[in-house]
Amino acid sequence: MTGVEIAVGYVFAWALGKAKRVGRRADEEVDRALDEAMDRLDDLVRRKLDKDTALHKLTAEAEAGLEKPSELTRQRVQLALEDAAQQDPGFAEELDRAVKQLRALSHTTGGVSAGDGGLAVGGNVDVRADHGSVAAGGNIENVTMGYGTAENPPKPGAPQG
Repeated sequence: MTGVEIAVGYVFAWALGKAKRVGRRADEEVDRALDEAMDRLDDLVRRKLDKDTALHKLTAEAEAGLEKPSELTRQRVQLALEDAAQQDPGFAEELDRAVKQLRALSHTTGGVSAGDGGLAVGGNVDVRADHGSVAAGGNIENVTMGYGTAENPPKPGAPQG
């Protein structure tokens, strides 16, 4: 089922965020739109899985401050959502729309990430080097600048040695 696994992650993140914020809402427009979309998804899932113990366990784990749900809980909620979506095509469509809306909003919040050794920037970057120095926008390794003194580097194309 497309989006079900993502929906589980969003529902858990929403419960975790609510537990950490204790109901406090951000004032910025993008955060408000994201909060509203998360509310809609959470409400949609909770209405459908209201009596499901897996969803109650997911909420309890978030309220306990876990950074992510246990693998068993995540799988149980995912299976419950997949089953609900198979049984109710209208719910499946609503769930898919809600997840797509959240994904679109998430991309507009400026969140960035990079893997090991990578550089992720959410704004402007200005990297400069002058006077014989070296600059980089990320990791830089094995730089040797032993070609004389900083005051007298060799001229480009000049024979070295």
